[in-house]
Amino acid sequence: MKLKKFRVTEFRSVTDSSWIDASDVTALIGENEAGKTNLLLPLWKLNPSGSGEINLLDDMPRSRYAEMREHPGEHSFITCIFELDDAERDLAVKYGADQEKCGTIEVVRDYSGRYGWSFPDDPDFDICEAFEAEIAPPQDENQEPERGPSLSDKLEQSLPKFVYYSNYGNLDAQIYLPHVVENLKRDDLSGKEAAKARTLRVLFKLVNLSPEEILELAKSTGVIARVNQQGQNVGVVTKTDEQIQSDDEKVRTRTALLQSASSKLTKTFKDWWKQGDYRFRLHADGNYFRIWVADDRRPEEIELEGRSTGLQWFLSFFLVFTYESEDTHDNAIVLLDEPGHSLHPQAQRDLSAFFDNLSKTHQIVFTTHSPFMIDADRLDRVRKVYVDVDGGTVASSNLGANKGKGADKGAGATYAVHSALNLTVAESLLLGCTPVIVEGPSDQHYLSVIKNILIAKGRISPIAELVFPPSGGAKTAKIIAAILMGRDDVLPYVLLDGDAAGRQAAKSLQDGLYQGAKNLVFTIDTFTGKLKDSEIEDILPAKLLIQVLDRLERRADRDFEDCYEEDRPIVPQIKAWAAGEGFNLPDDWKVQLALGVKSKLLADPDKHVDNQMLDLWTSIFERFN
Repeated sequence: MKLKKFRVTEFRSVTDSSWIDASDVTALIGENEAGKTNLLLPLWKLNPSGSGEINLLDDMPRSRYAEMREHPGEHSFITCIFELDDAERDLAVKYGADQEKCGTIEVVRDYSGRYGWSFPDDPDFDICEAFEAEIAPPQDENQEPERGPSLSDKLEQSLPKFVYYSNYGNLDAQIYLPHVVENLKRDDLSGKEAAKARTLRVLFKLVNLSPEEILELAKSTGVIARVNQQGQNVGVVTKTDEQIQSDDEKVRTRTALLQSASSKLTKTFKDWWKQGDYRFRLHADGNYFRIWVADDRRPEEIELEGRSTGLQWFLSFFLVFTYESEDTHDNAIVLLDEPGHSLHPQAQRDLSAFFDNLSKTHQIVFTTHSPFMIDADRLDRVRKVYVDVDGGTVASSNLGANKGKGADKGAGATYAVHSALNLTVAESLLLGCTPVIVEGPSDQHYLSVIKNILIAKGRISPIAELVFPPSGGAKTAKIIAAILMGRDDVLPYVLLDGDAAGRQAAKSLQDGLYQGAKNLVFTIDTFTGKLKDSEIEDILPAKLLIQVLDRLERRADRDFEDCYEEDRPIVPQIKAWAAGEGFNLPDDWKVQLALGVKSKLLADPDKHVDNQMLDLWTSIFERFN
C-alpha cells in the first residue's frame, strides 16, 4: 500500500485538518505552535511500529474530553487513503471486489483502537464481511459456515507500519545504567523520557546487549567492603583466588560483549549512512555507559555528546528506524518531527538530499519551519500548516491558502516557502548555477522534471546546475534578469510562453537589455513548429495532461478529453472548456495541474514519454549550454 492522502479529526489541537496529500516525501511546514506534530502523531497511531498507543487523556481534544471519553469508539481520529498494489488488488478481487473499483482503500481508526475499511469507489462493498470461501460446509442448516479470515484481516497485514521519530529521542550525553534498567521496565513514561527510553531499548536490542547484564557484570567486579555490626565500613575484604578468577572472567565477558556490540553498531551504521566512515566504541564503567566515536578526519575517540548534534540525531534516528522497521522494512512509512532542528543550514540541505534517497524505499512525512529543508524544485511536496479562525490546526497543498478572515493565513509557513524560493535565486547568483528565467511556478515544475528525466536518460550533461527561477509573469522577467546579471555581468537565459504577452516580453528584452544577446531569449513557439501561441504545457504529453486535469476537475458534465483538439494550444482550450461547462478554474489551476503531471512523470517517465518527445526536450535544453 502507498499512502495517497490523510485526514486528522478531533485529535489534540486538530478539529479537522482537511485532506493532506502525501507524496514520496511530504513536508509539513508551519510556525511554532501551529500544530504540525499533531498531524504526525495520529498517523503514527494508525499502525505504529513501536509504542504509539492511543491515550485518551493526551490525544482527545481537551475541550471535548469529558463527552468523547464515554464513547471512544464513536470518534475516529485518523483517516487514510492508500493506493493498492497489483497483488493487493488481485487479493480484493479474489474476495469478490470489483476490479475497477478497488484501486484505493480508505482506512479509519477510532479511539477504541478499531479499524474501519472501505473502497472509496465502491462504498457498498463490505470489506469486513468479505470472505474468500467456506473452509468447511455446515453440518446442518442452522450452523454457521466455517470461514477463513475476512478481506479486512488480510489487508490489515499489508497496512504499512509507521515509524515516528522526534528530537526528544536523541541519546543522552551520559547514560546511567540503573535508570535505563528501571525505565525500560516502565510503561507509564511519556514525552521526552518515553522517547529516550525507546531509543535506548532499540540500541541494546540492535547490538544484542542487555543493560541488566552489563550493570550486573560491572557491579560484581567491584571491591568487597567489610562492615561492622553498626553498619560502618571498616575496611576492604581481601578476595580469594577463586573470587579474583571469577571477577576476571566477568571483566573479560563484559569487554567481549561491548567489543562485539561496538563492531555491530559500526558496521550496520556504515552500511546505512555512507556520508562518513564512523567507528563506534561502547564503554561501560560501573553504573555509566558511554558511546565513543572516531572517524578518518578525527581519529582520536570523542564522546558522542562531543560530536555534532547532527551525528547524534542521525545515530539516534538510525537506531529507531533500523530496529522498528526491521520486520516491515519495505513497507514502513517514516514520520520525522523537526528533523533538521539542530543542524547547520548546509547539513539541512544534505538531510533533504538524504530524504530523496531514503524515499526510494520508504515514504517520508516530516515537519519543519526551515526554508533549508524545502526543495524549491519540489514545492509539490510542501503542505502549509497553520491555525484557522476557530483555533484549529489545518493543512493545505495550496501554499497561498486563506481559510477565512481572522485566521493567521499561514504567514510563517508562506514566508519559509518564499525564503526557499529566494535561496534558489541566491544560489544561481552565488554558486555558479545556470539560471533559466521562466514566467511562473508551473513552468518551473515542468522544466525541473524534464531536466531530471533527460539527465537520468543520458540525454544531457549540464556543465552547471540548471535552475528555473520564476519571474511572476512575462512583464517582470526583465527585472529578474537584471538582478541575476549582477552576479558576473552575464545575462541569464529566458524562456517565455509563445502567447501574445510572452512574445511582447521577449521582443522588449531583445530590443533592450538583451540587444547584444538576443539568442538567450526564447519563446516556446521556437520549439513547437507550426503550433503558434503555444505555452509550456504544449511540450508535455497531452494525454497525461488530460488525464490529470479530468481527475482534478470533477465539476464538468463533459470530460475535457472529449473536446480536446490536438492541433491547437491546450491552455486556451482548457479555459474555453471550463467556461462552456459553467465553472471558473481556480487561480492556481495551472500549478495544481503541473504538480499532478510532475508526480506521474517522476513515478514512471517511460509510461508517458516517447522518443519523439525526448528529442524535443533535448533540443530545448541544448540551448542552455
